[in-house]
Amino acid sequence: MHLKFIFSLTIIALTIFGCNSNPASEKKEDTKNAADSIAPSATENKIPNAHYKPAFGGQTRINTVTTTTAYQVEKIAEKLGRPWAIIALPDGKLLLTIKSGYMEIRNADGTLNKKITGFPKVFDSGQGGLLDVGLDPDFATNKTIYWSFSEKYGKGNLTAVAKGQLNENDSVIKNPKVIFRATPELNSEYHFGSRLIFDKEGYLFVSAGERSVLEGRKQSQWLNSGLGKIFRITKDGKPAPGNPFAGKKNAKAEIYSYGHRNPQSLDFNPVTGDLWEAEFGPQGGDELNIIKPGKNYGWPIITYGWEYSGEKIGDSIQQKDGMEQPVYFWDPVISPSGMVFYTGDAIPEWKNNLFISGLSSTRIVRLVIENNKVTGEEALLTDKKERIRDITQYNGMLYAVSDFGILFRISKK
Repeated sequence: MHLKFIFSLTIIALTIFGCNSNPASEKKEDTKNAADSIAPSATENKIPNAHYKPAFGGQTRINTVTTTTAYQVEKIAEKLGRPWAIIALPDGKLLLTIKSGYMEIRNADGTLNKKITGFPKVFDSGQGGLLDVGLDPDFATNKTIYWSFSEKYGKGNLTAVAKGQLNENDSVIKNPKVIFRATPELNSEYHFGSRLIFDKEGYLFVSAGERSVLEGRKQSQWLNSGLGKIFRITKDGKPAPGNPFAGKKNAKAEIYSYGHRNPQSLDFNPVTGDLWEAEFGPQGGDELNIIKPGKNYGWPIITYGWEYSGEKIGDSIQQKDGMEQPVYFWDPVISPSGMVFYTGDAIPEWKNNLFISGLSSTRIVRLVIENNKVTGEEALLTDKKERIRDITQYNGMLYAVSDFGILFRISKK
């Protein structure tokens, strides 16, 4: 009996050792093979976190390009507080949102013109606060602006959108009114998404994150939830006509696309008219997407990233039928916040290029795009070591704000 017992323990130990060692060696080999397919470039030579194989050539770490036109970067304002968004007004002044709950109008040279108050109270915690701002297509006549913010609501908080009139002779927003909420509310300080942009038909696109927590993460795949979505709404916050899920059971009619993590970048491609989006991945896997109505962008089922703990996400797959592939992804991440297509003429080689503000990467990313593919990448402002929060353009110049309250102007020398 004693020898039999010892023999049994030996067999069990060998079995356990085999179960623990074989997957580890297989994982190491899989990682090595996948990493071989992700070559370094002059723009990104750091080791990737996830080592996942791209779905097609050029989906990540594309060739580096370098601007040949002489340009200058000027710090035109500082100590701005905590800016989140910047847009240009028709007269060239700049409108900035400050996370704690107010806006500023600044002159083109960066000097303060006016502080605007009177906005609904924001949930100013974590990644929340007063977030994006957009101009009504008829702003010249109706002076209406739209803004997104994190709002205490019910038993938690959420992403909300409001509108009001910005009379440049006054310092208080007029007739503020909440028109849309990305329900349900959750208790989280993260992933509010929150970018706003109007299309040519006068409908407003709104991005909303999945709030980071697991309860919200799974809801990015639910059509009856407003988490992890891009919406298309009217100026009054109603579903825009022609939305892909209108009239469908258990689906929010405001939804335009779904399966997003934390989308903070939206702009229209001036060549094709398509809506482009960038969103935060986890550890690795920031994505650049072309947004199409009714499409599923995969989070959290497919991803090019890992958990921050180093664990795999879900079944650790990157492709699945019925789910869209990103046009491009980054690993390590750039942390994409704002973005803008450059339509100016001052620097011709930048024409129709996409510029994305990076937070953890402390850079502005310039992407050359041809036939809906990224063909070149350049890192700008890397010497500033600033978390670049948002970027806009006016009259051939780029303006960018950082989390540390710096306002930059980038222009031809």
